[in-house]
Amino acid sequence: MSRTITAMLLTLAVTGSAWGQSSVSSPAEVVGTWQGTLEVRGTRLRLGLDVTRDSSGVLHAVMTSIDQGAGRIPAIIELQGDSVVTTMATAGARYAAVLSSAGDSLRGSFVQRASLPLVMTRVTTLDVPRRPQTPKPPFPYRTDTVSFESAPGVRLAGTLFIPAGRGPFPAAVLVTGSGPQDRDETMAGHKPFLVLADHLARHGIATLRYDDRGFGSSSGKFDAATSADFATDAEAAVHFLRSRALVARGRIGILGHSEGGLIAPLVASRSAEVAFVVLLAGPGMPGAKLAVLQTRSMLVAARADSATVTRAVRFNTRVYELAMLPIDSATLMSRLLGETETFFASLPREAQTAQVRAILQQASSRAASPWFRYFLAYDPAPALRRLRVPVLALNGTLDSQVPFDENLGAIRLALEAGKHRDHTLVALPELNHLFQPAKSGALSEYAKIDETIAPAALAAIVAWINDRFGTR
Repeated sequence: MSRTITAMLLTLAVTGSAWGQSSVSSPAEVVGTWQGTLEVRGTRLRLGLDVTRDSSGVLHAVMTSIDQGAGRIPAIIELQGDSVVTTMATAGARYAAVLSSAGDSLRGSFVQRASLPLVMTRVTTLDVPRRPQTPKPPFPYRTDTVSFESAPGVRLAGTLFIPAGRGPFPAAVLVTGSGPQDRDETMAGHKPFLVLADHLARHGIATLRYDDRGFGSSSGKFDAATSADFATDAEAAVHFLRSRALVARGRIGILGHSEGGLIAPLVASRSAEVAFVVLLAGPGMPGAKLAVLQTRSMLVAARADSATVTRAVRFNTRVYELAMLPIDSATLMSRLLGETETFFASLPREAQTAQVRAILQQASSRAASPWFRYFLAYDPAPALRRLRVPVLALNGTLDSQVPFDENLGAIRLALEAGKHRDHTLVALPELNHLFQPAKSGALSEYAKIDETIAPAALAAIVAWINDRFGTR
């Protein structure tokens, strides 16, 4: 699920090698476009740095994480002696480097929690990934920017796509996966929910998608929220859609991806306003079991050796066991940090780096969060058993985050136990967690694949909704 994707960015101090370097005598020497690659235990992350100078001579900089969605991070750039220091406050990161004597490269360290060497060379343009499916105007449908109330103190900002025509139209509320997400579910340079909403609107299906509470333009607090809170938000979105004149009040469903596929049945099982459910890579297993399975599956997809997989599964299993204990957060955090240090000491000496320790401590902090503790304890089966509306569940056979066989199987068992009558479960060959055509399903592939969502997945969703709820 989306929370497993850890952002990799920035800073530390300048390397002190005998490499040929020069003092930066003029800001003009660093103006331009630079690109380099961070390498972390087999994972490559390309970064870009654009440096400009305004009419008053002041330098401005923007750092771009090319392989993480080409997100642009505003930065402050300073010349300090022979060093160029770029600080990205919003990312808690810093890149300090020295300019080569030829003026064509920067060499230094990029630090965010841990220090990584980074060499950037001068380029004409950045290698920004292609995203051919991202829709561009003019659009053959109506778009509205909207907002609506959810829980007290939470106002959600979103976008409504309404198909061309008289209506009323069937509609779907799109619910994102885990982690703070915008309305487009932007990740790895892709905008899956924008692509999906565009495709649905072109085929007669309205959609409402919104920024998560406490993220983007939505108010509220994200960090204290659990899946139960996000279910409240999704239910509020359904209720809001019912007030729209061109939306068919009795044909509104919830389409959830990843954690959203856990939230959709939770809402539909208690609300008579939900007419159907579409689960895209939705969990069917209890959270604790899925988390362990996910650890193994993701490492195997990343081609980790068997010893690494075994160590990681053992450590994460212990962390999850602790997180499920009925103890307060402070006590839990103390015990988790102790477990982390014990595990760190058991690693091979070459793996005992500051970077690895920081990653382990970050994982421990995440496990103590309200969201994660709720997720581990939650079993989606009871909500699935209570469903009485049509269900479509899709998974890719190369999904390493919500493995298809175990989860589709668990969803089927729960629905059948509840004597559910109208469900369609499909495993789509060679697609990953984002429903992209993939080779391994590893997270590192997401940004490298040009296609955002496979046409087969888009076609399956449209056909299923329109067969049951389409405007006749």
